[in-house]
Formats: sequence, structure tokens, C-alpha cells
Amino acid sequence: MSMQQTAAVLDRSQTDAAVAVRGVTKIYEGNVKALENMTLDFPRGQLTSLLGPSGCGKTTLLKIIAGLIPATGGEVLVNGRAVKGPGRDRAFVFQDFALMPWATVLRNVGFGLELRGVPQSEREAVSERYIKAVGLSGFEQSFPHQLSGGMRQRVGLARALAVDADVLLMDEPFSAVDEQNRRKFQEDMLALVEQEKKTFIFVTHSIEEAVYVSDKVAVLLPRPSRVSEVIEPKIDRSVSPDAMRRDPDYLDTVERIWTALRTYVE
Repeated sequence: MSMQQTAAVLDRSQTDAAVAVRGVTKIYEGNVKALENMTLDFPRGQLTSLLGPSGCGKTTLLKIIAGLIPATGGEVLVNGRAVKGPGRDRAFVFQDFALMPWATVLRNVGFGLELRGVPQSEREAVSERYIKAVGLSGFEQSFPHQLSGGMRQRVGLARALAVDADVLLMDEPFSAVDEQNRRKFQEDMLALVEQEKKTFIFVTHSIEEAVYVSDKVAVLLPRPSRVSEVIEPKIDRSVSPDAMRRDPDYLDTVERIWTALRTYVE
């Protein structure tokens, strides 16, 4: 391949990747190496899950992409621009909801827009749209303490969607809800990825969840974390949720990932 052809391939790869992680290393105090030379692309408009053993650096990588903590080495590019800190092109959905207890659902969802100085009428219209999108219509004037854990998580998701970031970073967003709500969230997530055309980066401990919701699953090795492999589940998403969960390709992919991770589970 000529130098010109190689350059064209690289340019195309950068264009297709909304987020590009390039040789990222993270060393914490005490010489604890969480990530080592991590390189990974996150395709635009798709959902990619980060999956691996506990403590393997999934959340660390997510926070580096968000600009919440710095990398020790390497770089992260979002839409071709190096990450130097938090930015409007990324929104974070926290595991613990991180809602303002004194604010209504409507204000919580619109808070990011409020910080940007968006007029009240405009931000409330946007907030109402995403409150409906996550299935919370009728709860606009409720406060977080009046909601279930699953409903509070939906508020956090709606808030992230409302700021219209290109990339949504989700740190185990469904871990605090019961199994029934978790399955419903997974089904809703597929619809949101299709509707919003945004890039989702999704941290989970659940192999089944990762395979069900993801266009790609990045399997990470134990600390210091590197990418073991990237798997693209080949599931027919035109069928019903129940049929998807019985799909032989779904079941085979779950088993393939479990086999790869089994030796790292204590």
C-alpha cells in the first residue's frame, strides 16, 4: 500500500470514529497502573460497551474520555480534537444518578441547558421532549425523592440527552435497578441509539447486557488494562426482545465472552 493510500485509510478511520483512544496509559498514586497503552476506536452513531473484570479500568477510561481525569500518557480525540478537559461534545450519565434533590424533574433535566444560558421556555421545551423520550411524562414536577431508583436513572439519562452532546458516556447506568426495569431500560436504549444517532460508550459488568445493547463490545483485560478483543454481536434486531434473547447468535456471543473472561474471575 502506498503512503497516499495509507494516509487515506487513516483519515477515513478518524472520520468514522467519534472517539479515538490512542496509546492511553493511566498511573495512579502509588504507581498503580490502571491502563497501559490502550488504543480503541468508538464508531460514530453506535453503542460500544466496555466489558471486563472488576477493577480493570473501565470507569477510568470513561472518565479520561469525559475529561474528568487526565491520562498519564497517550491521547483521546473526540471528533478529531484532543481532549483537554470536559466539553460540550460529551455528556456523562453517572451510576449514582447525581440529581439535585431540591429541583424538579423538569429542572434537573434542563440543568445543563440552564448553565449554558438557554432561555427558560426553550430549555423546558427540550427537557419535556426528553422526559417523554425516557418514559417519564407526567412526572415533570416531581422531585427525586418521590421517584424510584429506575425513574431517577431515567432523569439522569434525559439530562444527558437534553444537552445534545455528540457522545454519551454511561457508567453502569442500570446497575442500581431491579432485573425487570433493567431489561426494559435495555430495550429502551436500543430505541434511543436508533433515534438519536449519537455515539454511546457504555460501561457494564453484565455480559448479557453488553451483547444485547451493543453494536460493539470491547473486552478488556485485568489491570493494567488493555483491549483483549472487540466483538460485533450479529443479532437480528428486527425481532421481538424475547426473540433476540433466544437468538443463537446472541447466546453464542455471550458464551464466547464468558469463556474469554472466565480465567480472570476469582
